[in-house]
Amino acid sequence: MKLMEGKVAIITGAARGIGRACAEVFSAHGARVVLSDIDEAPTHEAAEQIKGAGHEALAVPGDVTAQDFAPRLIKATLEEYGRIDAIVNNAGYTWDGVIHKMTDEQWQAMLDVHLTAPFRLIRAASEYLRETAKREKEEQGRAAARKIVNVSSTTGTRGNAGQVNYAAGKAGIVGVTKTLAKEWGQFNIQVNAVAFGFIETRLTQAKEAGERLTRESADIALGIPQQNREIAFRMIPMGRGGTPEEAAGPVLFFSSPLSDYVSGQVLEVTGGL
Repeated sequence: MKLMEGKVAIITGAARGIGRACAEVFSAHGARVVLSDIDEAPTHEAAEQIKGAGHEALAVPGDVTAQDFAPRLIKATLEEYGRIDAIVNNAGYTWDGVIHKMTDEQWQAMLDVHLTAPFRLIRAASEYLRETAKREKEEQGRAAARKIVNVSSTTGTRGNAGQVNYAAGKAGIVGVTKTLAKEWGQFNIQVNAVAFGFIETRLTQAKEAGERLTRESADIALGIPQQNREIAFRMIPMGRGGTPEEAAGPVLFFSSPLSDYVSGQVLEVTGGL
């Protein structure tokens, strides 16, 4: 059973980690996927791998926080595939610090990528989504179901020391999710969020691995100290972090017909924590 047969899905942050796993599982379920990520080469590589497996994929690299990127991504999708059935707002990163040492740049960067960027992408898609739904209701009596899935975090739903900026962005996207579910129910658009706990990605690797992220004036060390990883695993009932593939499953559910009467919900994916 292919849950996304004939659908077109936009996935941000799709070059690696959870986003890439989503793109791969969506395509395996029949979707044509549009992969967006700030890192150009990995975005194209991920798209080519999907196409090599016999599926359709389009790479649209770019910075989701750039003011002109969302309209460009929507335009590229509609020009290539002519429709949008699901949008997964997954792009993001962490830039941690305790509040008395946090700069304005750190604060704003997390709001830009985790809250403003999804808002802009949804807004850019709104004309197509709303007008298509109106036309379908007039012609068929009911619009086809379409999906928006926003990636949040347990930091946004529960808080976490040293991540006040990340928590603000991830809590904010929950508010966007619940509000849009009410605004767009009339268009048969389901809007949900997945709040991840510990998932094994670049953001949760051992910091000693040394991978870094360069954004404007900042050189950000990715990952967390190994001792923090070990503490986290002891707290998680399943005793480990989730894989990107395990993280992709709930996103697939919210993007598929299995969730056609589920909207405004936040699903925590935590291994039982």
